[in-house]
Amino acid sequence: MIRHQTVEARRAERRHRVLALAADQEGVVSRRQVYALGLTRAEVLANVKAARWQRLLTQSLCVHTGPVPERARLWSAVFEAGPRAFLDGESALAAAGLTGYQTTSIRVSVPRGAKVRRGRDLNIRQTRRWSADDLAAGGGVPRTRPAVAAVRAALWARSDRQAALLLTMSVQQGLVTAEQLGAEMLRVRRARRRGFIHAVLLDLLEGVRSLGELDFALECRRRGLPEPDRQVLRRGPRGRYYLDVFWSAWGLVVEVDGIQHGWAGCQVDDAIRQNHLTLSGDRVLRLPLLGLRVAPDEFFEQIEAALAAARSPT
Repeated sequence: MIRHQTVEARRAERRHRVLALAADQEGVVSRRQVYALGLTRAEVLANVKAARWQRLLTQSLCVHTGPVPERARLWSAVFEAGPRAFLDGESALAAAGLTGYQTTSIRVSVPRGAKVRRGRDLNIRQTRRWSADDLAAGGGVPRTRPAVAAVRAALWARSDRQAALLLTMSVQQGLVTAEQLGAEMLRVRRARRRGFIHAVLLDLLEGVRSLGELDFALECRRRGLPEPDRQVLRRGPRGRYYLDVFWSAWGLVVEVDGIQHGWAGCQVDDAIRQNHLTLSGDRVLRLPLLGLRVAPDEFFEQIEAALAAARSPT
């Protein structure tokens, strides 16, 4: 009798540990977590049969048998995808507090090569963009940071309209700033909707289109850099063209790129022009117009380094 009571007491203690863990996870625990706390498969089955717990998908349990709220289903979706999974895109925005937007499925990202399980209303995808550095801090369901989530949600949206809506709502509801979105977009090198998202972000940045070569010159004065020449005419293999910013004495060119430089036709012309300048002995640095607004320090540090490395004028 004493031994039986001891066994029951141990089982109760293990269930208590599960409940304590579930309290921080919207009432949901993964099977992996339950087994790590010492419960056996037989104990899990017994708790389900006793109507204490209920199964969610194949890899998680809810520690009550009442209605399962949406935030609990987000935890279940991550557990279903595996130990390195996290909410991504619009689902990560919903977990961060985005309201007034209806998601059609729960988007979860896993690294390349991870096992992908299927589930109702569950969209688990392998992604080359997977990185632990993109995770949101501060606890809660594993998810990407709001800036990462918003940019990816826009890239993956079904339409341009939906992409613009997700970006705008994220800024309007205070989940992220337009500057943070701009900095995140600088990491995106190739994407079908890249130019459109840049255009939306420029609108959100309120007047960033006014930034250009003149603003660049003003920034140079503020930082104590030499005054550059602007709109310098040069002749290349495809005719005449203008350099945005040029320090002739240092042989340094800075091209301030607007959105149009990401278009296919412009990329070819830009490459030919840059190669011609390099062959002529000049060095070329590129400064995206968006970068001038959201990450000026990093770009101007490169410009200062290039000027310092160049032979000073005699």
